Amino acid sequence: MKTTHLFLTASLLAVLCSGCGISNTAKGTAIGTGAGAATGAGVGAVIGGGRGAAWGAGIGAVVGGAAGAIIGNKMDKQKKELEAIEHAQVQVINDGEALLVTFDSGILFATGSSSLNSASRNSLTQFGASLIANPDTEVNIIGHTDNTGTDAINNPLSMDRANSVKSFLMSQGVNAARMTSAGLGSTQPVTTNATAEGRSLNRRVEIMIVPSQKMIQDAQTGR
Repeated sequence: MKTTHLFLTASLLAVLCSGCGISNTAKGTAIGTGAGAATGAGVGAVIGGGRGAAWGAGIGAVVGGAAGAIIGNKMDKQKKELEAIEHAQVQVINDGEALLVTFDSGILFATGSSSLNSASRNSLTQFGASLIANPDTEVNIIGHTDNTGTDAINNPLSMDRANSVKSFLMSQGVNAARMTSAGLGSTQPVTTNATAEGRSLNRRVEIMIVPSQKMIQDAQTGR
């Protein structure tokens, strides 16, 4: 049972997001082990929970060779599935070591509410099916708000929204043991809160999908 939440900061995301069209498989083969370990350590330090930097560095190291190609191929497969889901925005993180799926909270929730609206259920049902079909990953659900209102309102609201998504995925059959949830309130905006459009983008739920220890171990042994 995981006892720590896994967090992703906007600044780390800006550094690690990849904008090129190369597949994860190719990246996994091409990245040098040393560079992979260094960037992996950065990921591990922020999202690695109790595993910490060593866990992230372990992923980065294997991404440098044949094992990285295996992991990248599996992540590529899931990325294609996720991109077919309506309202889901999918980004590749750290050259294929993780996927970030973002749902605008306006798609999921009414303003000020943590109850999932009916329009979101189809998207999350498809998302859950993809997670079940790809069981060897860990899933980290993070709720965010804009800066309207106080921290006393925004912090619990962001957590409640993350937990609502987690609970729905559990109801679809996704194993609770592979999921964590966290609420960061308004502390990690992706754009300005000075405009209505910006605030809408900042109100979101992010879902980080990372290889599990089993996937890493299987890749190292060629399975």
